[in-house]
Amino acid sequence: MPMIHVGNLIKAELERQGRSKVWFAAAINRSESVCYTILKKPYIDTDMLATICEVLNHDFFKDLSDGFRNEKQ
Repeated sequence: MPMIHVGNLIKAELERQGRSKVWFAAAINRSESVCYTILKKPYIDTDMLATICEVLNHDFFKDLSDGFRNEKQ
């Protein structure tokens, strides 16, 4: 089963919203280097993902659930 890359989902949403990585780092209260690391990771801690969902007003948990469901079909 192919893995859903969470960092790519977040990066795509940032681009869709026209937000910079610098803005993102400040919004999640992390350094720019941590921000870049998050965007490169195929998975992240659920607490961090919940924070990112809130900051970007986007439900990445739903995206992941839908993605897994679609892969099984």
